[in-house]
Amino acid sequence: MVETALTLVPLMSLLLGMVDVGMTVFLKSTFQNAVREGVRYAITYQTMPGMGHDASIKTVVQQYALGFVAPEQIYVEYYDPNNPSTILTGVGSNGPNNIVEVSIRGYRWGWVVPFLFSNSSLEITASASDRMEGLPAGGSVPPR
Repeated sequence: MVETALTLVPLMSLLLGMVDVGMTVFLKSTFQNAVREGVRYAITYQTMPGMGHDASIKTVVQQYALGFVAPEQIYVEYYDPNNPSTILTGVGSNGPNNIVEVSIRGYRWGWVVPFLFSNSSLEITASASDRMEGLPAGGSVPPR
């Protein structure tokens, strides 16, 4: 019984630690894929029925993130291609040739084995960006 206890406790801690690290890697790669798909959706000016451009992008990202993130953790920002530090807002900010960035920020992952990691949580972020394509023939910029 004593030998089992002395063997089982570290073995279970090691096993749960591996599952924990594996889940963290899974979440990071899932979120990276989700924002990449959100950018691909954004640059083609697609929208879902009854939604604006940004809300449609957030919905796509949330679907690809397997429901792990809330819409408040998904950010869609547009930048001026001539001055990438300038965030564009308002009508037409999602126009052709502007840069779109989709990101997931503020997602906190609580460790299953907190005593190994000093009882803290890990913040997982992901972002992707691309240049908006030209508008389709006869198309117009969808409302944000």
